[in-house]
Parts: sequence; structure tokens; C-alpha cells
Amino acid sequence: MHIHIGDLSGSLLVFLLIFARAGAMIMLLPAIGDMGVPARVRLALALAVSFALLPALAHAYPAAAPSSPMALTVMIAKETTIGVLVGGMARIIMSALNVAGYLIATQTGLAYAQTLDPTQGQQGAIIGTFFSMLGVVMIFATDLHHLAINAIQGSYTLIPPDSELPTGDMAELAIRLVSGSFALGLQLAAPFLVFGFAVNAAIGLLARLMPQLQVFFIAMPINILAGFFLMLLLVGSMMTMFLTYYTEQMGSFQ
Repeated sequence: MHIHIGDLSGSLLVFLLIFARAGAMIMLLPAIGDMGVPARVRLALALAVSFALLPALAHAYPAAAPSSPMALTVMIAKETTIGVLVGGMARIIMSALNVAGYLIATQTGLAYAQTLDPTQGQQGAIIGTFFSMLGVVMIFATDLHHLAINAIQGSYTLIPPDSELPTGDMAELAIRLVSGSFALGLQLAAPFLVFGFAVNAAIGLLARLMPQLQVFFIAMPINILAGFFLMLLLVGSMMTMFLTYYTEQMGSFQ
């Protein structure tokens, strides 16, 4: 089957461009865009979202067919870039939990206990994997995944199809989001950093007072047990801080 450039007009052209933006975003969303989700499921969801947004966004696109294949390529590349920006925002926000999990694992002595992180598609500290999966569950349990869908429609207000890509603002947004997510990871792990400093200082003092005592054989189980107890106390507050940050950042596209 051959489709000519002149045939791409009206609803067909609008659907193609909406699919380019929505599909790029959905392929990067947490949980939905993970390696464990079949590509056909993500494709079906992208098609469904594009169909749902078609009536509301048809007025935002030109009804006439593009003048050349190059013009069509530029339009698709532009829409894909915007979709990557929105989906990448959610993915960068999720990295805050990986940072916090790695720091907590380091302080509690579990940094070498690694497993496959399905949200990242690579090996990671087991506590970081736990926080990543817990963050995804909390996002869906609190219906915050709707913010990502709303962000697609909101992106048409911030970056209309007939405007130029604000590359400077997009770069500034990416830098601000990366720095903010890293800072959030440090804030989430801050109690464990203080706890780790106190434990290491106590171990060092005990080693100086009793050089013949094998302090690490005593301190390591206590360090792990106390770390899990501290995590049990703080996990609710940590997830609240993360969900608040997620809501603020994804809500900026509304």
C-alpha cells in the first residue's frame, strides 16, 4: 500500500501528528514505558489516546497536506520532540527515587545487594528498585498518572503546532528538572545520611576504645536492622514528598 503526501490531509494528518507526540510520550512514561511491558500494549495505548484526543485537538493542526516530504518529516520530528520532552519529564522525576535508594543502600550496607530494576532496565541497588516500584504503584494508586495524559493536551497550549520549538526553554526545563530531581533524592535520603554518619562515628569511637573487638561484625547487623526500622518510619513521608514533587512538575504542563 502506498500513501501519497497529498492523501495526508484532514483527520488523517491530524491523527498522525497527534500519534507522533502522544506515542513518544507514552513510550517513556514510568511503568507503561518499561522494558517488561510489551511493545504492542504501548502501541495500542498510544493509538487509543490519539483517537481520544483527535476531536479536541483537530483545530490546532493545519487541515491542508504538507507541501513536500521534507515538510512532513519536520512536522513529525517536531511533534516527536515535544512528546519526548513530556515523557522524559516523568522519567527524570522517577530517577529521584533511584538516587535516594542508592544513597540509603550505601548507608545501610546494602549497596552490593543488587537486582534488576524493571523501571530502568538495568541492575540497581535492591532498595532503589523497591522505591522505584513503590513510586510507580503510588502514582497509579493516587490517579496521578492522569496528569501525564493531561500534559499531552496541555503541551498544545505551551507549544502550539504552528510555533517554533523553544529550544532554550526546553533545555532550561531539562536542566532544572534534573537538578531538582537529584536534590529531591538527597532530601529523601537525608535522614539516612545523618544516621550513617552517627553510626560510623560510633563504630570509630568503639574501635578506638576496644581495639581487640571486631566492631564490624557487631555493627553491620545493627546498621542494617536500624536502617530498615528507620525506613519503616519514614517511607510514608518520603512517598508524600515524591508525589507532591511529581504533581507540581507534571502539573506545569496543564
